[in-house]
Amino acid sequence: MTAPLTPPHQPPHDDPWQSAPAGASPFPGDEAEKGSSEMKTEVRQAAVVLVAVAVSGLALGLLWLWLAPRVPLISDATAVFLKDTEGEEAIAADGTFLLLALGFGALSAALVFLFRRRGGIPLVVGLALGGLLGAVLAWQLGTWLGPTSDVVAHAKAAGTGVTFDAPLELNAKGALLAWPVAAMVVHLALTALFGPRDPEPEWDWGPAYGPARDEDGRAAWEPGK
Repeated sequence: MTAPLTPPHQPPHDDPWQSAPAGASPFPGDEAEKGSSEMKTEVRQAAVVLVAVAVSGLALGLLWLWLAPRVPLISDATAVFLKDTEGEEAIAADGTFLLLALGFGALSAALVFLFRRRGGIPLVVGLALGGLLGAVLAWQLGTWLGPTSDVVAHAKAAGTGVTFDAPLELNAKGALLAWPVAAMVVHLALTALFGPRDPEPEWDWGPAYGPARDEDGRAAWEPGK
């Protein structure tokens, strides 16, 4: 007696009416449309983050103007000199901006993570660009609201022998990168520690081959019988 090519308890693999695996969409276009919609949502959220983080640079600029130490100058009617030649106020102003930018970077990253726990490349890019724009905005705002950059006119207005403040400047331009770098590092760390985990993939090994068995585990059909 010849055994059949296909066991009676298993459907052939080329069955055109075989149902799709559980969780799979029968229409590939639905998955593509869903992925495109999610990408558009991420891009919109990244744009919102970029604008919000950049605007918060106004607060950084005001804090820098308030907390940065002033560089004292003095004039003798012929030239303008540093009152304290060994002072470190200029370095302290750069350090103040650097520390404030690091703090703003960490804070903005934490707020963005709370806003959307499942991050993405557009969100991180928006956070980084917003931090860079915010740092530049803070730098320009602080120098604009600080003492005038026209030192000669300021010296004449103050008078001979009278101490006045030098313009607020950021000599270490690399401090502008402190905000975006701190934001990316903190956001990636928070995502790695507390972000949602992707579900484990379910492997479909297909139909099991071999003779069918009854409830007692005995073969209900064997080839050649």
